[in-house]
Formats: sequence, C-alpha cells, structure tokens
Amino acid sequence: MPQPPDWYRTCVDTQISDPNDEQVTWAVETFKLLADPTRLRIVWALLHGEHSVNNLAEHVGVRPAAVSQHLSKLHLARLVKRRREGTFFFYSAENAHVRRLAAEALFSADHMVFDLPDGHRHHAGGHVSERNA
Repeated sequence: MPQPPDWYRTCVDTQISDPNDEQVTWAVETFKLLADPTRLRIVWALLHGEHSVNNLAEHVGVRPAAVSQHLSKLHLARLVKRRREGTFFFYSAENAHVRRLAAEALFSADHMVFDLPDGHRHHAGGHVSERNA
C-alpha cells in the first residue's frame, strides 16, 4: 500500500488528540466558504500565483465588485492574504494548508467526474500515474 507524502504525515502526526470544538467550528466555516463555486474558483486561481481583483474577475467571469466581496470574506477567514501596491491589492493563497485543501477537493472531484483510478496523481500540466512519476 502506498505511503502518504511526508507533508501529510508531518501534519497528521502533530495532531496529538481529537480536534476540539473550536477547531471543528473553524474547519466547518472553512468548508462553508469554499463551498461557493466563485470562491473556490478564486482560490484555485490563487494557487497558481498572486492576482489583482480585476485579473481574478476576468479569470472567473464575474464583476470585480463581486470578486472583492468574495476576497473580503476569504481574507477575514485567513484563507487568502493580500499585498498592497499603490492603490491596488494583490491576493494569494494564505498558506500550504489552504492550497492543499482546495487542490485535494478539486482533484477528488476530477476522480469522480472522470472516473480516474486509484494511484493516480496530478501535476500542473495534466494527469500522471503514480507508477510513471
């Protein structure tokens, strides 16, 4: 049976006991925020680098004002971070946990939609078999 990657073992191994109520609540709120299709598309775009509001609006196909509202919620929940340059804000994913969460949710969906086999993994340019990696 394949072993989980090192980053996964490190995170799981540091979780000493069952999550407390505050941790569960935080996780549920995170899932609720990512359950919105536009927000998930925004986070996915941010996995590939920093973007401005207008760039994200064009990328996800919604008005900049709507993107700003979504980014505000994601920023308050500490799922994205922002950097100011003059009068513009640039956004990126907050940390590796957010990147993994969004990527794994979408990769899982990929497996469901395309009925991909176990032992299959993804990379930036498409699909790759674990055996060929």
